Amino acid sequence: MTEQTQQDGSTSAEQTTHFGYKTVAANEKQKLVAGVFHSVAQKYDIMNDVMSFGVHRIWKRYALEMAGIRPGQQILDLAGGTGDLAALFSPRVGPTGKVICADINSSMLSVGRDKLTDLGLLGNLEFVQANAECLPFADNQFDAVTIAFGLRNVTDKDKALASMCRVLKPGGRLLVLEFSKPQHEWLSKAYDLYSFSLLPKMGKLIANDEDSYRYLAESIRMHPDQETLKQMTLNAGFASCEVFNLTGGIVALHRAFKA
Repeated sequence: MTEQTQQDGSTSAEQTTHFGYKTVAANEKQKLVAGVFHSVAQKYDIMNDVMSFGVHRIWKRYALEMAGIRPGQQILDLAGGTGDLAALFSPRVGPTGKVICADINSSMLSVGRDKLTDLGLLGNLEFVQANAECLPFADNQFDAVTIAFGLRNVTDKDKALASMCRVLKPGGRLLVLEFSKPQHEWLSKAYDLYSFSLLPKMGKLIANDEDSYRYLAESIRMHPDQETLKQMTLNAGFASCEVFNLTGGIVALHRAFKA
């Protein structure tokens, strides 16, 4: 049997899913996504600045402020990659707190560890290679869990959201910062033109990898829209979820609370 991939990115018993616009075996997606990020890790930060015109830094700062992080808290940053959010969280939690930067991809973690070492921020930071679908942490461990521009690459998003809920303390916060669906037709058309015409060419020029950035553009289009992801979050066990559209909905921040 062959499964039709669900809108929310989940898979049925037939175990197929999407990798960009391609249909692949669910157990193959993790390896394919790993290949993308092994390929782009060294140029990832440069490409983020170029392809977002630096605006990704504003989006991440917004997520930081919405997280409400305080000294002494325990923070898990999933798909933490090159450490942008971890670097922002570290001074907020201070010497009595802890930030775990977790990523499934060893190449991204290596780049992040080197970068944050150079910034002198390792005192309250820990790097862990982990799969968001089966987090290797105790129940009720973290005050906040964040995942920025990583959920769309997860094979089973429902399982990952439930795992995030499990490791949060009661009253803890989940923040999902992710590309989403533009709220205006003219913006959507302009965004499509940019994503499929210019973005792969920038990937080829800067990272020598056109295919990976074509996949990234496709993965954004296959990601659940704002309302679908909100409902998935509630289904995963969160008591409430708010959605904040940024840059006309090109990016959305979902903030959910555990009961």
